[in-house]
Amino acid sequence: MRTQIVAGNWKMNKTFQEADDLINDIVEFINNNDIGNTEVIICPPAVYLELASDSASETDLFVGAQNVSEHESGAYTGEISAAMLESMKIDYCIIGHSERRKYFHETNEVLAEKINRAIEHSLRPVFCCGELLPEREAGKHFDIVKTQLTESLFHLKEDDFEDVVIAYEPVWAIGTGVTATSDQAQEMHAYIRSLIKERYNEDAAENTTILYGGSCNPKNAKELFANKDVDGGLIGGASLVAEDFIKIIKSF
Repeated sequence: MRTQIVAGNWKMNKTFQEADDLINDIVEFINNNDIGNTEVIICPPAVYLELASDSASETDLFVGAQNVSEHESGAYTGEISAAMLESMKIDYCIIGHSERRKYFHETNEVLAEKINRAIEHSLRPVFCCGELLPEREAGKHFDIVKTQLTESLFHLKEDDFEDVVIAYEPVWAIGTGVTATSDQAQEMHAYIRSLIKERYNEDAAENTTILYGGSCNPKNAKELFANKDVDGGLIGGASLVAEDFIKIIKSF
């Protein structure tokens, strides 16, 4: 059975006290409820990773970073290495988010190196892929996603690929309030699974957790998660409000 995941990407939000309060609310919910096969991940800003890691240490909450450097170490002011994250016992790392691609010009080649660093240091990558609106309208969405996966992920050996979580994020639906329809989400998730099967094998395809990211919220999560190939969500804005995030966790 594939692991179901609800991951909260906080992006650049929350003061220290607000972060502490949100983490405590999520931890309290997890400690007092049976969440079954669902893994809950929070990905706060890097300055709060130690706070989150300490709070999660005796619970079933997982912690992820929002980014990692493609470099092992060195004179890269402001960057955070995979070794640093590993030393803090961070579980996951988001790699390839559309905002990193857009604002920081991260290429598929750079992302492949980030994937390598994460795997080398026992971080589970949450690899983001997805198309822009003009690419969707031109019917190129499948080609775009295939290229992203091929150039950034499919160089991995099967044993290493087992640690990867994929998040499909239609870029036109991120932070816009527009959500891919249930059918659109299922179609792309099934396509991604078919590419994994083609590159590796059926077991790898069936065991890979594929998340939906793109304006997933308490109102649409249940419908999205009901799809055969949608194994959860990478949640943005709704992960910043404990009540909303908890409702999404309970949507399975």
